Amino acid sequence: MKVPSVPRCLGPNVYRQVPEGGWGWAVAVAFFMVEVNTYGILKTLGVFLQDLMEEFKESNSRVSWVISISVFIFAFTAPLASLLSNRFGYRPVVMMGGFLMSLGMISSAFTTSINEMYITIGIISGLGFSLSFLPTVTILAQYFSRRRALVTSIASSGESFAIFAFAPAFTRLKEDIGWRYCLVVLGVMQASVVVFGVLLRPISIESEPTKEDSDSKSDSLSLKQMQSVFELENEKTQTSLSSAMSQGSGDSGVTSLSASDEDLRNAPAEDQALMEWGTQDKEMLEKSPPDSAQQQPDAERSEGEAGPLQPSTPKLLDFSMLRDRAFICYSLFGLFATLGFFAPQLYIIELSKSRGVEPAMASYMLSVMAVADIFGRFFIGVVLNRVRCKKTHVLLGCVVLLSLVLVAFTVVWEFWGLVVCCALYGFFMGTVGSTHIPLLAEEEVVGIQKMPSCVGVYVFIQSFAGLAGPPLGGVLVDVTQNYGAAFYSCAAGMVLSAVCLALVGVAKSGACQRVSRKQERSQNAEEEEKMSQDSTPLDFLEIDLSENGSVKQAEDNSSGI
Repeated sequence: MKVPSVPRCLGPNVYRQVPEGGWGWAVAVAFFMVEVNTYGILKTLGVFLQDLMEEFKESNSRVSWVISISVFIFAFTAPLASLLSNRFGYRPVVMMGGFLMSLGMISSAFTTSINEMYITIGIISGLGFSLSFLPTVTILAQYFSRRRALVTSIASSGESFAIFAFAPAFTRLKEDIGWRYCLVVLGVMQASVVVFGVLLRPISIESEPTKEDSDSKSDSLSLKQMQSVFELENEKTQTSLSSAMSQGSGDSGVTSLSASDEDLRNAPAEDQALMEWGTQDKEMLEKSPPDSAQQQPDAERSEGEAGPLQPSTPKLLDFSMLRDRAFICYSLFGLFATLGFFAPQLYIIELSKSRGVEPAMASYMLSVMAVADIFGRFFIGVVLNRVRCKKTHVLLGCVVLLSLVLVAFTVVWEFWGLVVCCALYGFFMGTVGSTHIPLLAEEEVVGIQKMPSCVGVYVFIQSFAGLAGPPLGGVLVDVTQNYGAAFYSCAAGMVLSAVCLALVGVAKSGACQRVSRKQERSQNAEEEEKMSQDSTPLDFLEIDLSENGSVKQAEDNSSGI
């Protein structure tokens, strides 16, 4: 059966090392557009909050469940997105995600109740968000290493550009065509993800075979051949000794050795050639330095365990990382930080209106956040590309400052104060939002090898905070009749996330110490085993003589009896 060939433009890009560019720039453009159509549109839906409340006669908390369910499905189905990407590839999964979120957004324009919108935007679009976003950010991290943080931060600024442009544009557009047709326009825009998903060509890193690898292969082959020579000599000698004893020879070994030589002379040509090669190889081993003899078993062992040039196949979904304390702490950081990711954008317009800002000016608060968010993403990308300290420490400082800004929202009551808070929030939100997922690829968290399987589990854990965040803020608003109360839950979540992030380094250092102790114990055990083997070296001839000697002694004893 002939297997259809894959066109070169659709096949994987093969590199000898991480390209730090190349086709990765096309993937970065695709990620930019995915950010526009996922997080960008999701955070712009706060523009329609008041319209939905008036249309369906619902409260803040009931309407905010639309965003919450979408965020929850977005994050809850992250393991499914990782599994499908590892099984079928990134391109078809992202294209399917673009179709689903476009379908859900367009369908929501024809809903007649808020419960129907829970299904259209909440479930259908939420699943599309997950299938589009996670595979794209995962494959982008594989195209870059040294500049990964910078490129990811720049590409993720699509979310900020979307908020900056969409908030005032759709505020004006809904007055002309209504909120339902605005959702149709958003759905058509999201269909572009299907086109940009084609750009996600997979990447394959193949190392060139080195001279050491070829030497190790030849050394392991020579050891196997030497073993066959020793076994052949052992068999010939043992046969010769047995035949000599059966003839009643009283010699202690001279007759046996001569018989052995005669048998070897009568051996087939292949055996003689093998014996001659073995003799030469043994002479070379005796002349070679001891270091090379010690390196040969290591080369054979590494070749037998796993080929050094074969990349490890990632698991479809790796829940074993839940035993890693550093990963657990980092996941808890993401869980609590998600409480502050969506509620501010959802309630900032209504908060501004409640504090005397004109409705036309209130929508620009989201634009201020978006512009500051862009600068924050550029700033953190440059900083992480140059700093030499742990990148999680830089992220920790941004999270602490973001917590203070969220608290400031609750005490500011005038226009310019809100503008400053929005600018600071957007800046630090850009630093945190653009780096918390790509930092999984750093060795201080899980590493690039485990990232494709772990990113789904990480975002899955975030899903529960995404489900609870906006409704919790809505409940506080309904109880206190103050939109500033929604920012208290955001600030509390950020403080808890800072504590969990600070524990990542502690947990990682403890895990590294445990691994080093295990390696030391295994090395000591191997050294003791080698010493025990070297302390009693027995030649194969001595073993045969001792065995046959014991047989002869037993025959003499039986004859004496």
